[in-house]
Amino acid sequence: MYKRKVNITLDKDLIEYIKTYAEEQRTTISEIFTQFVLNLKRTKEKNSTEIILADPDFKESLLNTISRIRTGKIKWFKYDEVF
Repeated sequence: MYKRKVNITLDKDLIEYIKTYAEEQRTTISEIFTQFVLNLKRTKEKNSTEIILADPDFKESLLNTISRIRTGKIKWFKYDEVF
């Protein structure tokens, strides 16, 4: 997908917060904004992924997986090992 640059203006405090948050989450500021806007888009369009994410068991599993990835408590497998 072709990407283009967008300039936004934020308060200094918010800029510092998002930089720190991105670093802690091992992601980029661009990815944070992308996910935020995609969430807005899905909500507005009533995308069916909202139904999946609303499932309590799926949500718990997803949050557990994210937590394990962040803490390094997950074992990664090569593609050949999985398939």
